[in-house]
Amino acid sequence: MKKLTEIFFRIGNTTFGGGYVTIGMLGRELVDTRHWISPEKFDLAFALARVTPGTNLIAFCAAIGALICGVAGAIGAVLALTAPSSALAVLIAYGFERWQGNRIAMAAIGGTVAAVAGMMWATIWVILKPHVGGITRKGMTRNLQVVLIAGGGFVASRIFGFKPLPIILVGTLIGFLWKDAKDS
Repeated sequence: MKKLTEIFFRIGNTTFGGGYVTIGMLGRELVDTRHWISPEKFDLAFALARVTPGTNLIAFCAAIGALICGVAGAIGAVLALTAPSSALAVLIAYGFERWQGNRIAMAAIGGTVAAVAGMMWATIWVILKPHVGGITRKGMTRNLQVVLIAGGGFVASRIFGFKPLPIILVGTLIGFLWKDAKDS
């Protein structure tokens, strides 16, 4: 429990760029490095957090903490992640208001935005990587499935303005129905 709280504290309070970047870093630490949770359970927590009302990152951290250490893990993960970063957010907002007319500060913020965008793409890869296949026919079918579902979700959200729940439900249905013949 103590180590879990330390991980959420460290990652939650040293990762900038929003929830998806934090989720990606937690995935690397908890799934890839420590193997405390399977990629499937990580993905499930991510998907369920997207459909819960409120802040998705907090719902995700509560789910991951609960899967690893029960209710105490959920509470510890959420507190370790939110309390220090909330205080920091207040200080940054105050600083932004004071430095808004400063060209150097605004240039630094522009660079930060670009770096965060890159980290968000890295997070997308962390989430999709376990579902990508190899060069085989089955692997290529999996790759096509991942590209079509992820791309379709992007288009449905960005271009057509669909809400997350219908996109997730359609993706789930497609994933369920689109199986390789050998999987049946």
